[in-house]
Amino acid sequence: MNAVCVARPGHTLRGQVSGEGPPILLLHGLTATRRYVVHGSTALDRAGHRVIALDARGHGESDPAPASRAYTYADYVADAEAILDATDTPHAVVVGQSMGAAAAVALTLASPERVDALVLITPAHLGKPSANLARWDALADGLERGGPAGFLEALGNPSADDRYNETVRTVIAQRLARHAHPAAVANALRATPRSVAFAGIDALAGVTVPTLVIGSRDAADPDHPLAVAEEWTRQIPNSRLLVEGPDESPLAWRGGSLSVAILEFLALVV
Repeated sequence: MNAVCVARPGHTLRGQVSGEGPPILLLHGLTATRRYVVHGSTALDRAGHRVIALDARGHGESDPAPASRAYTYADYVADAEAILDATDTPHAVVVGQSMGAAAAVALTLASPERVDALVLITPAHLGKPSANLARWDALADGLERGGPAGFLEALGNPSADDRYNETVRTVIAQRLARHAHPAAVANALRATPRSVAFAGIDALAGVTVPTLVIGSRDAADPDHPLAVAEEWTRQIPNSRLLVEGPDESPLAWRGGSLSVAILEFLALVV
C-alpha cells in the first residue's frame, strides 16, 4: 500500500494505492473518508485490482479547499481526475458512495473516456440542490461549535427506529474523528448540498457505461432512501440494481460482501 499526495491549486489531496491490475477509484460520501467506501476490505486488490482511494478535499487527511465554498461537485470531479492523472491512470472503474456516487456520475458525464464502469452505492442526489439546506447548515454549525459531539447534538436521533440510534451515533462519531480538518468538513456540509452534480434526474440517461446501483433498505439511514437508488436504475440505461434481502444487514456497510458484489459485477461487464 502506497500513500499518494496530489498537489492542487491551493491545497493537497491525499490517498492511497494498493494492489496491481485493472484500476478501481473509490470516492466516499460527505463527512466520510476513503475508508468508508468498502470499509477496510482488501478483497478488491487481493482479486487483482489496483485500488486508488481518495480523501476528498477537506476530508480525512486531505487539505482544506482554498476557499470555503469550493466544495462543489465540479471541484470533486476535478480532484478525481487529478488523482487519476497523478497515478498514471487514463481510465478506471469508479466506485462511489452517496456524495461519491454523484461525483462519479458527474465525472462520467464530463469525461466518459475515463470511466470503464460505475458502482454507485446508496445514491441520494437528485440533480438539484438539497431541499433541506437548513439541516445541513445546522450540522455544519454544530461541528464547528463542538466537534463530533456538536454535530451529533445538531443531528438529534438519526433514525426513526430507536433501536438503531445509539449504534448510528457511535459510528458517526468515529467517522468524524478521522478528519484532520473538521472546520473544512463543516464548510463542505454547507457547500456541497447547494451544489449540483448533474442537471436534473433526466441527465442520468447520459450515462452509458455499465453501472451497478447498490441500494439499501436500512431503516437507520433515511438520508439514502431505496427509492432514489431505484430511480437511478430506471434512468441509467445500462444499469442494474442490487439490494440486500429484507432480513439482511445493509450490503452497503458490509465491506467484504460489498467487494464481492463489485467483483461479480465487473466479471460480467469489464
